[in-house]
Amino acid sequence: MVGVKQAAETDSVRAGNRTVPVHRPAKVLFPATGHGTGLTKADLVEYYRSVAPYMLPELKGRPLMLERHPDGLDGPRFMQKNTPDSYPEWVRRTELAKKGGTVTHTVCDNTATLVFLADQACLTFHRWQSRADRPDNPDRLVFDLDPAEDDFEPVRRAATQLGELLAELRLPGALLTTGSRGLHVIVPLDGRSGFDEVRAFAGEVAEALAARDPDRLTTEVRTGARGGRLYLDIQRNGYAQTAVAPFSVRVREGAPVATPINWDQLADPEVTARRWTVRDALDQAKTRPWSDVPARGRSLTAASRRLRSLKA
Repeated sequence: MVGVKQAAETDSVRAGNRTVPVHRPAKVLFPATGHGTGLTKADLVEYYRSVAPYMLPELKGRPLMLERHPDGLDGPRFMQKNTPDSYPEWVRRTELAKKGGTVTHTVCDNTATLVFLADQACLTFHRWQSRADRPDNPDRLVFDLDPAEDDFEPVRRAATQLGELLAELRLPGALLTTGSRGLHVIVPLDGRSGFDEVRAFAGEVAEALAARDPDRLTTEVRTGARGGRLYLDIQRNGYAQTAVAPFSVRVREGAPVATPINWDQLADPEVTARRWTVRDALDQAKTRPWSDVPARGRSLTAASRRLRSLKA
């Protein structure tokens, strides 16, 4: 482990232009399994520090919900929206409206904040689809491909079908293994549409795709009504809804990571939702699998017209 001394009860690590304390670095967060040795807090801190150049562009400016596990994989889970007063003043906050009040979310714009949150046993980062300066206008649309069972082949097939439909609509799509069971297909948007419009469009795309393969795909929200079909979930496209951020560690055995992949990798039978872990996700990040995804988001206006013509 480079940069974090594990002998002391409290140590520190250099992160950007700050030195961040690391408390109980030797604490085991993921117990050892047949897949390898256990994962300590020092390991988690070093992973997030190492992957920061690739992860921070996906977090910057976005309100976060933090999934914290102070006692590791087998302990209680805390889904944290409000930023505690105890957090350092240099950790960015943003106060946003909720029903009946406001929430002060944490925003992670730099390596020091990423390392600090890892020290707080934040294992997984869940991000908004919009940015703090324009919270009502998402610049990401997310399709969550949720299989009925822990089998990635239906996910692979559905993602291919969705990619073909997005191509017909002239929309790009980025693929993210969730580190759990499924896959996210993310469409970058120009931020001109509100959440209601984006969610309605996502729903229409999902319905059109399910209609092409009704025996295998469904938009049925009720689990019992899905009949073993893969669920095309568009629920993450609402105000204050979140989706797992790229390169986030998931709270599952072996510490799998939500990892960007390119479309060619989707066809690789070795690629599954949990293909990468904290031990090799950085190697995948260095290949820059999203390098072909346009930097500028797309408008839904023309895509909506094309979708209507397909359904006509």
